[in-house]
Amino acid sequence: MQVLPYLSFEGRCEEALEFYKKAIGARVEMLMHFKDAPADAGEPPEGCAGPMPPADKVMHSSFRVGASVVMATDGMASGKADFKGISLSLNADNEAHADKLFAALSEGGQVQMPMAKTFFAKKFGMVADKFGVCWMIIAE
Repeated sequence: MQVLPYLSFEGRCEEALEFYKKAIGARVEMLMHFKDAPADAGEPPEGCAGPMPPADKVMHSSFRVGASVVMATDGMASGKADFKGISLSLNADNEAHADKLFAALSEGGQVQMPMAKTFFAKKFGMVADKFGVCWMIIAE
């Protein structure tokens, strides 16, 4: 069994996918827009708030970072992504790789803890990227 993170970018999913491709070498493995759903798919299931998002928004995607898979969507495309209480951790190959990943994810984001040597790692840092996703980068 696996636990896979599923991120809702609330209308900015394709932008986020492009960013992650450049910043951390993500490879998009699946991308489906709401317009790709069958005509008889109907309205969202009971319990889902609001009407269907615009047809050009991402219904489902998955991308690979190294051996890990992350799934993503535009969700209900409210424009209010909120990633509080969760962080994604990237284990870098070495200190230089950690610095490179950190710098790329920091572009347009907010550094929460600058990259530095710690008692538990050669390098560790935390950043919320420009989409609000929190990342912990570590070179053990």
